[in-house]
Amino acid sequence: MVGLVRRLFTTFRWSVLPVPGRLIAVIFFAALFIIPLTITIPRYHLLILTFTTIFAMFAVSWDFLSGYTGQVNFGHALFFGVGAYCSALLNKYLGWQPGLTIPIGAVVAMLAGVATCFPALRLRGPYLSLLTMAFPLMLLGLVIALKDYTGGEYGIMVPHIAATGLSQYYICLIVMTVAVLIMWKLTDAGSKYVRTGLIFHAIREDEIAARASGINTIRYKLLAFTIGGLFAGIAGTLYVHVLGVAGPSTLVLTMSFQAVIWVAFGGIVSIYGPIVGVIVLYTLLHFLGVGGTTFIGRNQILIMSVVVILMLLFMPQGVAVWVRNKIERECPRCKLANGAWRKECRACGANLR
Repeated sequence: MVGLVRRLFTTFRWSVLPVPGRLIAVIFFAALFIIPLTITIPRYHLLILTFTTIFAMFAVSWDFLSGYTGQVNFGHALFFGVGAYCSALLNKYLGWQPGLTIPIGAVVAMLAGVATCFPALRLRGPYLSLLTMAFPLMLLGLVIALKDYTGGEYGIMVPHIAATGLSQYYICLIVMTVAVLIMWKLTDAGSKYVRTGLIFHAIREDEIAARASGINTIRYKLLAFTIGGLFAGIAGTLYVHVLGVAGPSTLVLTMSFQAVIWVAFGGIVSIYGPIVGVIVLYTLLHFLGVGGTTFIGRNQILIMSVVVILMLLFMPQGVAVWVRNKIERECPRCKLANGAWRKECRACGANLR
């Protein structure tokens, strides 16, 4: 145990403290855990923060699948809705509690990711995007057609995951933190232990060249759909159990496009980019919109779209990536991240100017 703690401290001192972006991320997550315990947050604002953690996990799962492997999915709401409805139906007809229905819903969403991947393997580019867009529409049609079982437009009432809003917030925050860390590790091209990140990058840049190099691209694309579906499904199950109802809104195309907008705003192919996108766009618009009673609240999608268009024009890499490039500099020799103020690399001593 002492050796483990010493190793973690050494890793933190070497890999986190000298890198401004990582240090900011650690402070940010620490603030998410500490602030609700130190100050009283209004119930509505706490609910928005809870939904922020859920949508952050949902957006990161889209970036994991579409950003890192290039499999642009315009129907990511399929996994979100499958997890949501599976958990709701198990609770309604079998009486199972959220502690059991949430993991089952996540596994079913993961299986939906596997099922979606097989027809998508033969397609690329816009054809793949159009195919994935059709799946949530098909499921939404079934939900409306089988309204005697699914509740149709009214949805299915489900119990909350905890008795208090603060407990729900911390449950969602912990799940989101673990999920983001897992997806970050799986996409880290510089990891010494997990090589999937390097392979995902190769597939995104040139799938044919990756296949010619001996990489089983089908296996890794299947893995990307599976992991992306799993965490999107977890987000869907948590969403309905915080909201208290599972309805058709979990399957509409707007849900999929919101994930794309959040990632495009924050920065694609960066795990922290989608989180920044959700924090800025979703949280601020809802805080300013006051539950849809103001102009901002009634036109959130329009405002989000305009903001993203401006971002793509002036910061095409996303706001988080733009900020990172201002405060960090990559060593040209060893590719290690350094603070922008350094003149020499902290590892190999190469000139950074």
